[in-house]
Amino acid sequence: MTKAAGSRRIVSFLPSATEMVYALGLGDRLMGITHECDYPPAATTKPVVVRNVLPIDRMSQPEIDVAVTERLRDGLSLYQVDEALVRDIAPDLILTQNLCQVCAPSGNEVTQLVKSLASNPRILWLTPKSLDQIFDNVRELGEATDRLSRAEALIAAGRARLEEIATATRDLCERPRVFCMEWMDPVYCCGHWVPEMVRIAGGRDELGRDGTDSVRIPWSEVLRWAPEVLIVMPCGFHMEKAAEQAQRLFAYPGWSDLPAVRTGRVFAVDANSYFARPGPRVVEGTELLAHLLHPARFDWKGPQGAFRQLLPVSSSARGSRVPAATG
Repeated sequence: MTKAAGSRRIVSFLPSATEMVYALGLGDRLMGITHECDYPPAATTKPVVVRNVLPIDRMSQPEIDVAVTERLRDGLSLYQVDEALVRDIAPDLILTQNLCQVCAPSGNEVTQLVKSLASNPRILWLTPKSLDQIFDNVRELGEATDRLSRAEALIAAGRARLEEIATATRDLCERPRVFCMEWMDPVYCCGHWVPEMVRIAGGRDELGRDGTDSVRIPWSEVLRWAPEVLIVMPCGFHMEKAAEQAQRLFAYPGWSDLPAVRTGRVFAVDANSYFARPGPRVVEGTELLAHLLHPARFDWKGPQGAFRQLLPVSSSARGSRVPAATG
């Protein structure tokens, strides 16, 4: 492969970074992606340089949790990088992270890869823990690719949409208790930027962990918090898979006593598109949360497949609708 004059050859180890690349109009420079890079659809035509070691699609949530824990404990990677293909691409910019070993190749793996390359690519570490830092990453990518003005425009538009939601929820007398569940078996609370999204959308998730990792929590803490809205957003899952896996929740002790369950305000959402990936679509994720928390105030203009009201399998009502709520 030969380098086009004046261009960069980008390899992305992150689905969120891939989304940023396309949002900045750099799709033609993207030469390698991960097996999870599925947005925008054009990204799926790119060569895959990173794959999962574990057969996630054929595993249950408990099996995934055990396998991931064991591999990390033994110092083994969860990803396989096609080093030969990366050498052939000869990237001059690699987009990666050092935030979560479960989400993408990180730290040591990237360092080892770079040592094997004849070229000396720039490594852009995208490791956000808040919405502001996600926007900072967009700016950093814009600076690294001569797209700064486009990055600033994207950031300004995103901030304006978030401020519109924040302004509309600022005068709320009461904010519903929310629980964003990032994993079901075992139960994980949300972390990083998601609690901030909930606050902007007019809710309270006091089990979430601002700016830091999501962690396992006892189910008893969820019962004690008694969420009025429960959002199932398992990391790595789109909506259909999240809704399927969430059926196990109906057997949890005390499930039927939760206020969210009694009022029909339990939803599975497309976590990959709107919550788990720290890219431009967290803005849409915040708009989706605002709709789920305050449907009388906020319409959802995005895809209908972004969320689903969770009801027992035996129920005939499985539509993507939000029960009427005040606020």
